[in-house]
Amino acid sequence: MSPLFVIIATAFGAASAAFLPRLAHRLAVGYADTPRPVCADCLRPFPPGHSGWVRVGAACSCSGGYAVPVIAGATVAAVLAVAVGPSPELPAYLLAAVPGLLLAMIDMHCLRLPDPLVGALAITAAGPLAVLHPGRVGASLVAAVAVLTAYVILAFFGGLGLGDVKLAAVLALILGFAGWPAVFLGVLAPHLINGPIALFMLVTRRAGRRGPIAFGPALLVGAVLGLALQQA
Repeated sequence: MSPLFVIIATAFGAASAAFLPRLAHRLAVGYADTPRPVCADCLRPFPPGHSGWVRVGAACSCSGGYAVPVIAGATVAAVLAVAVGPSPELPAYLLAAVPGLLLAMIDMHCLRLPDPLVGALAITAAGPLAVLHPGRVGASLVAAVAVLTAYVILAFFGGLGLGDVKLAAVLALILGFAGWPAVFLGVLAPHLINGPIALFMLVTRRAGRRGPIAFGPALLVGAVLGLALQQA
């Protein structure tokens, strides 16, 4: 693996993530609410048009640093570059990481996974992968349906939202192109990740016993781990 190749992928992940804080800030609202028109901290209105959405750096001039999403974007891109290597699949994974990171940021702020972004994640990754590997489409669809069914049952008994169910199915669809081991790892890892987090928040009283905890970030991290371990 060429170090320059990994550096380029990492730079792409960091650069694309630098545009996400304002998008996440404006979209981190309730299901029935429109995108936030003003900054939640200083109440300054966002400019009209694309300038109100496109901004490199913090969500607003009053906000603090934006190192966390940039580091997260760079890390995910580097892991994908090392795991997948210089293959035709890598651009699809790198592009899909952008809406994936945005979903994680929104879910952490307001426990919401907007359907349009989940759909964008599916189209960005599953579309190119289906063109590259048409023979794996059937297995990917089976994986998506199986995970969707399992998560619907989990949601019925509580603990998961419908957004989590939809995202899990989309991630299973994407991982299905890498093989069943990636699907199993991608489904198991989020629960191993969120279990200790839920226990920590319960012990520190940051969440009640029945209080909701964002599960989207764990699903997305689990998918990256599943893909990376499958390729290892």
